[in-house]
Parts: sequence; structure tokens; C-alpha cells
Amino acid sequence: MQRYLLKRLAQTALTAWFTVTVVFVLLRLAPGDPAVSYAPPNPSSEQLQAVRQQFGLDQPILGQYLTYLSHLVRGDIGDSFQFRQPALQVVLDRLPYTITLAVAAIAVTALLAIPLGVWMARRNNTAPELGANIATIVGQSMPDFWIGFVLLIVFAVNLRWLPPSGFTSISSLILPCLTIVILQVALISRLVRREMVGNLSAPYVTVARSRGVSERRLTWRYAFANSSIPVVTALGTRFAAMLNGVVIVEVVFKWPGVGELVVDALERRDFPLIQATVLVTVLLALFVQLLVDMLYPLMDPRVRLGQEARR
Repeated sequence: MQRYLLKRLAQTALTAWFTVTVVFVLLRLAPGDPAVSYAPPNPSSEQLQAVRQQFGLDQPILGQYLTYLSHLVRGDIGDSFQFRQPALQVVLDRLPYTITLAVAAIAVTALLAIPLGVWMARRNNTAPELGANIATIVGQSMPDFWIGFVLLIVFAVNLRWLPPSGFTSISSLILPCLTIVILQVALISRLVRREMVGNLSAPYVTVARSRGVSERRLTWRYAFANSSIPVVTALGTRFAAMLNGVVIVEVVFKWPGVGELVVDALERRDFPLIQATVLVTVLLALFVQLLVDMLYPLMDPRVRLGQEARR
């Protein structure tokens, strides 16, 4: 157990370092000069150079990178160019909104997708299952920005049942959450169906059925229990992706989370803010994946952390 945790923590640290390094280099190799965004209108070359010196952009890339790493190990990610305050604090102020949206979306997804997938598997190769299968394919094929605009026009503009943007009350959560859920339910329910179809036709289920085990117990205690690991893995992966910021959804609904924040930072070329956002969200995503791995032995006694660590 201890060896496994140490190995995963080392992998987490290595992944975080590699990610922030790639982002750091790509930002500085991208075309455009951040000084132009923060200099006065029609700036002179001297004014641009003064802005570069202020932000430490006048040094070579290697020098900037070493300075960034030396500050990072001390917990200093740098000050945001546009907000003039620690970039980490700006990200942490927005993070609760993204976590709220992600938790709501993954909870609703699990509540809808798992029963739907089980229902489809129990009715495999029937007309109702075919209709549900087509519906999930359609839901999986629709881009989230299109779903968001349709929901926005119908429920916020035409019917005026829900607020169109921002976060003013709990009702503001419904439209962005529903936009995410439609796609995720389509993905997860199809995964559940595929896993359940295979397990429901497995020999151990046939033997249990011949011994008089009820269909409900066969479905949930036998088949779904053996399908749970890939399902939980998929839910954990989707949740980690949501924590990275559902960028398009947050932009469409002006949701004040890290997705909208990073889009604004990219437009303004706010390097410290982009780097802080990437670092925080990557660490969160890796932490979620670690928790998912820790759940495996609880869901399936055949899985042992020691065995996983030796792979």
C-alpha cells in the first residue's frame, strides 16, 4: 500500500512538472507579444521594453524557465499580468464554481446513465433498446456548444424559465449542467450497456440463474458488480476532465469558472495565470484518478494495490 502510494505520488509530481514545462515553452513560442496587451495605446519600443522588463519577459526562455521553477518550488506561481495579484489566488477564487458545476454534472450523469445503460442491456436487441441506442448516438454526436445554444434559446430566451448566464442562484446551474449531462449520459450509458451485455451472457450468470437467483439480483449483484470498475474509471476520467474546465460550456453561459478564466487569460496572454490554471487543474485531475484507483480493491476483492504497484 505504502509503496503503491509513493509510486503514484512520484508519477503525479512528474506529470505535473512535464505539463507545466510544456505549457511554459509553448506559451513563449506562440506568436504575439504580451507586452502589447499591457502597454499604453500606440506604445513606443521603449514602453514595450519597460513592460517586458516588468514582467520578466526580457530574459531568454531558459532564464525565464529557471526563474519560474525556483519560484514554483517555494509556492510562488507569479502574479497575474492583468489582475496584478497572485495568479494562484485568482484561480482559487474561480475554482469553486468549476467544482460545483463538475460535481453536479457527474452526479446527474451517474444517476441517469447507469440505470439507462442497465435497462438497455436487459433489453438487448429489442425495439425499445434500439430506440434508446439511437438516442444516445445522437446525444453523443451533438457538440456541446450547439446543445448549450439550443437550451439557452429555448429555456432562457423564449420561455424565460431560467437565467441565461452567470451564477446568481441555484437555478443558474441547471442549463450548463444539463448541457454537459446530455453528452456524458450518452457516453457513459453506452459503456454501461456494453459491459452489462457481456456480463449478463457470461457463464456465471447462467449458472446463477439456473439456481433460481432473481433477475434483479443477477443484474445488480452479479453483472453490474463485475462491470463497475470500467464504469467508475470512465466516470472518474470524465469528472477529472470537467475539473480542467468545461471551457465551451463556461463561455456559452458566462459561468465564472476556470474555463472562462483561462480563455480570457489566453486572449490577454497572461502567462502566470495560464500556468497557474494548468497546474491547479492538472493536480486536481491526478488526485481524482488516484482516488479512483484506490476504489478498485473496494469494488473488486480480486484487485490488490500491491499487485497494481508491481505492474
